[in-house]
Amino acid sequence: MLVFASCGSLLYAFARNREVVHTYKGHKADIHLVLPFGDHVISVDSDNALIIWDVQSEEEYLQLNFEKAVFAITAIMHPSTYMNKILLGSEQGNLQLWNVKSNKLLYTFPRLGAGVTVLEQAPAVDVVAAGLVSGHIIVYNIKYDEVLMKFQQDWGPVTAISFRTDGHPVMAAGSPIGHIGLWDLEDKKLLGQMRNVHTTAVSGISFVQGEPLLITNGADNAIRVWIFDGPGGNGRLLRCRMGHSAPPTKIRYHGQSGQQILSASQDGTLQSFSTVHESFNKSLGRGSINKKKSKKKGLRYDTMALPPITTFATEIARQSDWDGIIACHQGYVTCTTWNYQKTSMGTHKLKPKDFSKNKPLGVYAIAVDITSCGNFAVIGLTTGHVDVYNMQSGIHRGRYGKEKAHEGSIRGVAVDGLNQFTITVGSEGLIKFWKFKTMELVHSTNLSSSPSKILLHRDSGILGIATDDFGITVLDIETRKIVRRFSGHQGQINDMAFSPDGRWLITASMDCTIRTWDLPSACLVDCFLLDSSAVSITMSPTGDFLATSHVDDLGIYLWSNRSLYSLVSLRPLPADYEPSVVMLPGTCAAQAVDVTGEEETSEDMIEYDSPEQLGDALVTLSILPESRWKNLLNLDIIKQKNKPKEPPKVPKTAPFFIPTIPGLVPRYASIEQESDRQQSKVLNLGVLAQKSEFFKQLEEALSSNNYKSPLNILKEMGPSNIETELRGLSPEGGGSIKVMQSFLRMIEAMLNTKCDFELAQAYLALFLKLHLNILSSEPALLAEVSRLSPQLEEIWIHLQTLFNQSLCILNYMKTALL
Repeated sequence: MLVFASCGSLLYAFARNREVVHTYKGHKADIHLVLPFGDHVISVDSDNALIIWDVQSEEEYLQLNFEKAVFAITAIMHPSTYMNKILLGSEQGNLQLWNVKSNKLLYTFPRLGAGVTVLEQAPAVDVVAAGLVSGHIIVYNIKYDEVLMKFQQDWGPVTAISFRTDGHPVMAAGSPIGHIGLWDLEDKKLLGQMRNVHTTAVSGISFVQGEPLLITNGADNAIRVWIFDGPGGNGRLLRCRMGHSAPPTKIRYHGQSGQQILSASQDGTLQSFSTVHESFNKSLGRGSINKKKSKKKGLRYDTMALPPITTFATEIARQSDWDGIIACHQGYVTCTTWNYQKTSMGTHKLKPKDFSKNKPLGVYAIAVDITSCGNFAVIGLTTGHVDVYNMQSGIHRGRYGKEKAHEGSIRGVAVDGLNQFTITVGSEGLIKFWKFKTMELVHSTNLSSSPSKILLHRDSGILGIATDDFGITVLDIETRKIVRRFSGHQGQINDMAFSPDGRWLITASMDCTIRTWDLPSACLVDCFLLDSSAVSITMSPTGDFLATSHVDDLGIYLWSNRSLYSLVSLRPLPADYEPSVVMLPGTCAAQAVDVTGEEETSEDMIEYDSPEQLGDALVTLSILPESRWKNLLNLDIIKQKNKPKEPPKVPKTAPFFIPTIPGLVPRYASIEQESDRQQSKVLNLGVLAQKSEFFKQLEEALSSNNYKSPLNILKEMGPSNIETELRGLSPEGGGSIKVMQSFLRMIEAMLNTKCDFELAQAYLALFLKLHLNILSSEPALLAEVSRLSPQLEEIWIHLQTLFNQSLCILNYMKTALL
């Protein structure tokens, strides 16, 4: 039910691996041994204090203190079937059996010859295996106090022991150099060796109960499952979960799906981590000068291994045809290619011919980029040279500049999205634009401070430049002008990332802050402080996550973009804004990021409520769907098309329906209406002569001059009802000339306010279609129409002028060479 984990002097209990349900406080030193013991849990700290805790109440049940010089506890276990008893191993080599219920020392076993490192229960009752510092493994019967068998490993102290429980008498023992020895307990001999199980010490091994599966983990940040299903008794690797064994140096999202993060680490490996599930993780391996020689020598004795990757560039355009990743190595002039689909190092090693024979000190590749087509790689060196290589063949295709591209060291290279220009930045403070194909210098810009790194957002053509004075300069590569300058960081800028739409620039610095700059408004919109500075950051192509790696930290942390699912204030932060420390993301709910300050700011935000009309001079449309007004003139055609071919057939047994009143908004009929409908079948002609609500409102508007009420009634109606109402305005349909005048004045009022413009046009068009004969014969209506006509024509001419201006500008922007 619970998982116990110690951190410093505290002991925690986790439920479902996510929720901390208990915390045990009482130790004064760091805890190094933990043993669950029924309803209790036992912990031992480095001061040699043993405390037994009640799991549920978190209270201390018993405390035992031992003198380090006499009995320094190094191992603890509970012998099977020994009620309330624990066995302690010591640095001095003695074993002690204690009854924790009565708090009595039952027996002290004689010295085993060396310090005990691990104790493990054997499948047989009363039998215990003890691993010693000297490398010996002693199988001991604690009931009769006798040694049953003794083995020795030459790999140093025994770090872990486990027994197979699936019918094979095999014991596995770990070592500090990553090997595991397999011992046959019947023949009392070495059965086999599993070498290089881990690159570091094997910290824990455990056979799965009743199955031929061995789980191992080590300090190389890997957990592996080995299966024993072949001849010879040795295990083979079944599955593995692993991360970096040293902190990452560079992380970048791979592809446009936002599901894979490529990470280069100080351990020399390049790995791919999935943001969906760990089963999709894969390792591309370690760089090597000569793969065949490296395989023969093995990882531990490999002298051909390349230094760690410092920076890399990735492109998915042609990754199925050839290598799509290029990487620079620390202090190394040769750049390597990698293949993501084959999950291995690539076929080419890109190196200038000038340095193929001579290897001058201090010359190495420092910046790389791949073109968006995936065909070419651009590499910048510390000498100021910038070379272009073909990714498919590895052939050198050219060099920028007569001798060098820059006088100083290259600090960054980038190629635009259409392979038109290559942008290079040197330590002397110059940004140079080169034609990609002809390699001619087109433009050069001088910076006020020496740049440290650059980042290009290809879609928007925005170049972010981090400078040595801790500032950020943003340059537009189309106009080749500086468009933004940002300052505020108090330390070296480690990395930058653009949001997918290019509106945000996110920067991470050695001052432990991560800042988000809004480029359109040129303001700082977000800033938070961390316990350790971020070494590298990258933004998901889908914009949902920001990934960060940190100093002396093996993990990659994901930050969720809150603006995607909640209201976030993007108001500029004040100049004296002091960010609060935020904990790194974790899987535990109790470690959720504290965003109370941010929530307060979002509560203070004034939500913008858009008015019905932004300005009196602006023509404003309604928010009604097109189906309410667009087909008013074609209703007769629509009715003709929708006319049924044959009358509907009444079902034999009609199901029960709640009676409703027909209309745009369905309403249930009242009991009185239903009862009246059932009592009388005689048609009441008086109902037809009743005036509608719309008709009454038009009559009232003649005296009040307020046409909002009749307009609102029309807005709620469907097309058929609107036509019925407008037909009923004529004297033939039961209306009058005055009501028709009132309708025309309502249209005039709508044109005066310029609101609901499309509704006014649609209603007037239908009115003219239905009552054109009456309008021409009635002088009062003709006067209203003659007054309305110039007003309508004036608005249309104004709109036509605006449309023409906009079309001319758009046509010019599409055809002119800017």
